[in-house]
Amino acid sequence: MLLFAVCSAWADTIVLKNGRRIQASNVIEKDGRVSYDTPAGQLSIPKSIVARIERDDFAYSSSRAASDPPVSAPQIEPVRGHEDVARLTVHDGSVDLAYVTRLEIDARSSSPASIEKVSAAHFAAAQFLLGKGDTDAAIDHYRRALTFAPDNLGLLLNLAVLYLRESQYTLALDQLEHARRVAPDSADVAKLTGWAYYGANKTSQAVEEWKRAEHLRPDPEVERALEKAQRDKSEEETYREGETAHFSLKYNGSATPDLARGILHVLEEDFNDLESQLDFTPREPIAVILYTNEAFADITRAPSWAGAINDGRLRIPVQGLSSVTSELARVLKHELTHTFVGQKSRGRAPTWLQEGIAQWMEGKRSGGSAGALLNVLGQDPGPHLQAFEGSWMSLSGGSAAFAYAWSLAVVESIIESGGVSDISRLLDHIATAPSTEDALREALHINYADLEQQTLTLLRHEDVR
Repeated sequence: MLLFAVCSAWADTIVLKNGRRIQASNVIEKDGRVSYDTPAGQLSIPKSIVARIERDDFAYSSSRAASDPPVSAPQIEPVRGHEDVARLTVHDGSVDLAYVTRLEIDARSSSPASIEKVSAAHFAAAQFLLGKGDTDAAIDHYRRALTFAPDNLGLLLNLAVLYLRESQYTLALDQLEHARRVAPDSADVAKLTGWAYYGANKTSQAVEEWKRAEHLRPDPEVERALEKAQRDKSEEETYREGETAHFSLKYNGSATPDLARGILHVLEEDFNDLESQLDFTPREPIAVILYTNEAFADITRAPSWAGAINDGRLRIPVQGLSSVTSELARVLKHELTHTFVGQKSRGRAPTWLQEGIAQWMEGKRSGGSAGALLNVLGQDPGPHLQAFEGSWMSLSGGSAAFAYAWSLAVVESIIESGGVSDISRLLDHIATAPSTEDALREALHINYADLEQQTLTLLRHEDVR
């Protein structure tokens, strides 16, 4: 009952043909019937008596799919047998830049042995810095190593992987094209090139590369990525396209060009707002796919309560719409926020923070659900944020409603305390800290327990307004 009260804060409205209106949650249309959750359990009615379903905010909250890359990176050591160089490069908790500089001076003699040493040194430095969360410095070491050994396949692939993880697909492709010239029949090159094309919204090229990788070396991981890319390719073959400075759009023929243009206009405005608030700019055009409801369900295979998905591409069902409604505008802002948060945190932001920020940016606030949340929390020792760090894709409608409500309240408490700048600073720390709680301590000087208590205080204040 209490969980239902939380769900009701985002309840949908089923409008019957006789004018009656039913407030419900987790509304599902299937096999000629409309089913929905109530305090008494799940009920259903014939679809023939339903005039329309008015979706409230929760139905369009994203269940952000796992942000893991489509395939994993191969483990490649560019130069072997130089453990002594690695020890001299990294010691006492830092990189010995003076030692690396001496190796670079020696390497300018073009001696193969000296080139191997400087490559090994830069590799050791890059790996150490990655462990410290300093991706930019690691990239610099790989780039410097490649000035001495431009055809070293291991260096090229390791640098490409870092660009891929940073969503810099164009730069990754530059390295991978060079790597292909060095090793035309490398399965690893094909595997990573598929990842780059898929991230760049070039599905056909991704399919070709992953087919090539499978031919060169069968790999269950590539097989799964290929199957998903082929579903996308098959669905999108007849889609129309559009683009702006920051977005590449594909949309089903049932969506009008006016709707597509309107969506791109709204997204560009949202991009500018998020860029300002979060102090971050995504480096590559962002892919947006507009689906029919059926295609969205078939392609994303998302839970029924998910109204949109961001898995690196903004996947949004727009069936029946001819213009950007206020509801759709909230969806667009929510999903685009995931891209900003994911990239700024280098894919490490926990789900509770992702969803809390996305809801706050789209305009939701906790006031309407504060009492219901407090009632639920009063029956339990309390929701520990660690439980909400991972994927929510398997949550039921009621559990998801609670997770969204709680995550919004937590983020709102952070912003109430220190402003949106605290969120921006926290994301920067999450990108490099060992854990989210460590990032909280570094950025905001609080731990999870403090944050949970701070959120409860906010909810009590909202409840008495």
